Amino acid sequence: MNSNHTNLSRRNFLNKVGATLGTTAFGSLLAQDGFASVNAQATRGIPGLPHFAPKAKRVIYLFQAGGPSHIDMFDYKPALRDIHGTELPDSIRNGQRITGMTSGQKSFPCVAPMFNFERVGERQTWMNTDLLPHTAKIADKLTIIRSMNTEAINHDPAITFINTGTQQFGRPSMGSWLSYGLGSLSENLPAYVVMLSVGAKPGQALYSRLWGSGLLPSRHQGVQFRSGKDAVLYLNDPPGFDRELRRSMLDGLGSINRQHHAAVGDPEIQARIAQYEMAFRMQASVPELMGTETEPDHIYDMYGPDSRKPGSYAANCLLARRLAEKDVRFIQLYHRGWDAHGNAPGVVTNQARDTDQASAALLTDLKQ
Repeated sequence: MNSNHTNLSRRNFLNKVGATLGTTAFGSLLAQDGFASVNAQATRGIPGLPHFAPKAKRVIYLFQAGGPSHIDMFDYKPALRDIHGTELPDSIRNGQRITGMTSGQKSFPCVAPMFNFERVGERQTWMNTDLLPHTAKIADKLTIIRSMNTEAINHDPAITFINTGTQQFGRPSMGSWLSYGLGSLSENLPAYVVMLSVGAKPGQALYSRLWGSGLLPSRHQGVQFRSGKDAVLYLNDPPGFDRELRRSMLDGLGSINRQHHAAVGDPEIQARIAQYEMAFRMQASVPELMGTETEPDHIYDMYGPDSRKPGSYAANCLLARRLAEKDVRFIQLYHRGWDAHGNAPGVVTNQARDTDQASAALLTDLKQ
């Protein structure tokens, strides 16, 4: 076999393995196997950052996809009760475009808040206590920003904007930027982990670009954890493939990858090596992390009955606390189904029932 054919075969092999495993990783303790420089590059951020004393160590981002109505949750507008059912004045919309879903409507009536609001906490924050009784108990620990706005009128550009800073897809997500700039706090878990609720009401699609790395190296993209037997896809070895054999395979693959990087200088090859090695360590750390049966009953009770259902929002909130304890820097939970086009009172009530107790429990749990 001539050298050109050998290089082509090697490249094809790398591409096939990388396509299968590159987004979830595969590897081992690098420093012990002579890969200290790769390991350091995978865990550290940009030298000199942060350039000020940090006030937070990590982020847990609870993303309610589809958009809970702020008018019915936190942004009390009692004056709307006086104009309920009247037509929206032209001066409000000011000629702005409307979505295709409402463009055929002949009437655009104003709608008042549908639920009861009360002042809660020492700061007397207005809050919907019908839907958020548990959140109301921690109101003084929350900062509510009422000035957020976007020009996007549809879900997908708006959700892309709030996760990446632009309506056009292809830019790095917030968690990816933090991973890139600050690096990882954990040796055995990714800097950025994503979990999606299962069993939630269907809603707008959630695309992986929302936690993608965009123009940054792929090792900074969010790693999605799932409920069920395999928390991370392609992480487990096939039957009969023991850890020593996996280590041997990765050593050989790492050698080929480093040779390939020396030849072409593609930084994505180094990212691939780091991902393989991270996943090898995750093979040991993830099962322990996902084993929430060690949690005491009073913790399950605090998060609510759904916390024992793998993949539920409540179970993911409990896992978020465990990930924080393992030094994962950025943890993002997506819960969709808030996009109510009919029976809004019933939909929002069910959605709040899914999220209120678990969200409040997570903050309480972190405090204790």
